[in-house]
Amino acid sequence: MIVSRSPFRISLGGGGTDLPSYYREHEGFLIAAAIDKYVYLNITTPFEESINLKYSSIEKVSKISDIKHPIIKETLKFFNTNDSSKIEITSISDIPGGTGLGSSGSFTTALINALSHYYKKPLSKNEIANLACDIEINKLNEPIGKQDQYIAAFGGFSCFTFHRDDTVSIEPLKISEDVLYDLEDNLLLFFTGFSRSASSILKDQNSKTKESDNTMIDNLHYVKEMGYKSKKFLEEGDLLSFGSLMHEHWEHKKRRSGGMSNEKINEWYTLGINNGAIGGKLVGAGGGGFLLFYTMNKNKLRQAMKSVGLQEVRFKYDFEGTKLLFI
Repeated sequence: MIVSRSPFRISLGGGGTDLPSYYREHEGFLIAAAIDKYVYLNITTPFEESINLKYSSIEKVSKISDIKHPIIKETLKFFNTNDSSKIEITSISDIPGGTGLGSSGSFTTALINALSHYYKKPLSKNEIANLACDIEINKLNEPIGKQDQYIAAFGGFSCFTFHRDDTVSIEPLKISEDVLYDLEDNLLLFFTGFSRSASSILKDQNSKTKESDNTMIDNLHYVKEMGYKSKKFLEEGDLLSFGSLMHEHWEHKKRRSGGMSNEKINEWYTLGINNGAIGGKLVGAGGGGFLLFYTMNKNKLRQAMKSVGLQEVRFKYDFEGTKLLFI
């Protein structure tokens, strides 16, 4: 039996500049943090000649080409050149997919990590992240970025630069232990109850960027600059300015797409700002998932969110990235 896990993430500045349609022309930059909520992958060898898959659905097939789950199908094709296999893969998760915390990147890196050991072809974290991006972006043509795969692979509080030649530079965010604890205490995460496909939200951004739409390009330039400012404020320990920048970031992010937010989310966001939040945003591509707030008045904000039925998910940070728990 092989068990692997990969963390979910929250993005803290520069999100959206990790799409190839942007960074191949302008270079991207963002900050992300891995959190202690995970996707777990369990791989065993069944007695019978079959491929057994257990995730949100159950599949039992005899050939890789018959698999419906696109990520599992493409990943197995990479490691196994034959169309047949004798394997059982089970996936469970602390957080449901489609909620803005990078679930597909977490799933793909955990799967690659587990399969690389199952087939005795171990990979480095960089190779895992790069392969995950290749499968999701190139093989499956998803209009998504690279941050989810890289932060899931490496973990930690990390700065990513996405270069024009498709390479990625990773640098740990240089923050003090006190600032880290303050962020752990004062960043609060609330589930909106809405799930969505990141691909559907990002498709519009991707298309407009490829068409060199000036409004979209200027928006992403501005968001990238806010990513650099976020790095500066966090490393200087100026968390009040960081919180205010989150609010500015969200206001610009909403302008990228009509599906970025909705009336209910805007109402909850305003409620948060009126009850102790300095700034906040929807995590991920937008359209649903989790509201992330920075606050100096945790109790007031928690009571306000609880009054409208939003569930808080408390978290700490993960500094390990994708790892094997059992082999």
